[in-house]
Amino acid sequence: MVKINISDINISEPLSDLIAPLNNEQKEFLMNNYTIQTYKKNETIYCEGETPTHLMCLIKGKVKIFINGVGGRSQIIRMIKPREYFAYRAYFAKEDFVTAAAAFEPSIVCLIPMNAITILISQNNDLAMFFIRQLSIDLGIADERTVNLTQKHIRGRLAESLLFLRENYGLEEDGSTLSIYLSREDLASLSNMTTSNAIRTLSQFATERLITIDGRKIKIIDEERLKKISKIG
Repeated sequence: MVKINISDINISEPLSDLIAPLNNEQKEFLMNNYTIQTYKKNETIYCEGETPTHLMCLIKGKVKIFINGVGGRSQIIRMIKPREYFAYRAYFAKEDFVTAAAAFEPSIVCLIPMNAITILISQNNDLAMFFIRQLSIDLGIADERTVNLTQKHIRGRLAESLLFLRENYGLEEDGSTLSIYLSREDLASLSNMTTSNAIRTLSQFATERLITIDGRKIKIIDEERLKKISKIG
């Protein structure tokens, strides 16, 4: 983990949702209680079993939240994109982390001590409602993902994952290539399947001209058919 000069980062924009409910005194308190850190590709941000101490906001890059399951097989629980908050649920629940987090690519993260967050929440009801909304949104996403990963067949799960990546990270300038390059192992982990099944199903999608594949680059050719496959499971 490498610290960088916080003067190089304009923190106001990525933290705008968090800052908006605060008065001037509270904003100044927040601005005096954060650090900026960078993480290399694949570097661990926090580990399962650690005690949470900071709210984290992704400033730049991509982060995965995952659990190491039986036999060392990991399951990706969430994908974090810039301006999203993470690592705080366990603190509010008075638990240690039940997940781990790692950077998919070089990433910049803002860390705010949770004791500073709790002080602000005690002073500001609107900020408390902000976190209630965030937790509620995350719970809804988790519920939907649980259904998708347990009830859909392999083709439906993979189609859903490709559409999930498109929605969360967007497309490159060509308007069809996913702007995140996952290894086959990570794509399998996101889709709750073995790597061999992910490789085989991707190949089937390519043969059916739903997508094209160039290394880790995936180009979506027929989004409507992917949506249909995802829907029918």
